[in-house]
Amino acid sequence: MEIVTDLLKIILPSALVLYAMYLTVTAFLKKQLTEKEVELQRKNVEIALPIRLQAYERMCLFLERITPNNLLIRTNGVATQAIEFQQILLHEVREEFNHNLSQQVYMSNDAWEHVRSAQQEVITLINQAAAEVKPDAAPIDLSKKIFEKIVQENRNPTALALKFVKDEIQREFM
Repeated sequence: MEIVTDLLKIILPSALVLYAMYLTVTAFLKKQLTEKEVELQRKNVEIALPIRLQAYERMCLFLERITPNNLLIRTNGVATQAIEFQQILLHEVREEFNHNLSQQVYMSNDAWEHVRSAQQEVITLINQAAAEVKPDAAPIDLSKKIFEKIVQENRNPTALALKFVKDEIQREFM
């Protein structure tokens, strides 16, 4: 019986010390893991933030470039007929959009939907105006009709999307 009590006197403190070491090591490892995760998050933000901001900047530039005023001025004098001018305008809008398509990865779904909607509105505006002009009319007639529709309907197809993107930049990054 004496052997059992002597053995318990040795094993019990050893078990307690071993358990205390286990708790200490576990706490230390959890702390280390948390610190590593925080550092990794910090580095991700450090890398991703400029990329995301650049994506929003590019979308603002895209929206400005497809704004009818800017689009018409930039493509003025390229075509000889309204139908040709319509095709050039549509091609410009689609090319600009395709060029910036990958930016959706870095934007919120709402912002991207506003951008897509603006692009579709510009295309619709161009097509509606072209339908009201003779195909062999001068390109300036198509331009005038586009401006008339903007004034009549009191809409700027890119304004809402541009405002939304700018507001989101302010909320997210400033």
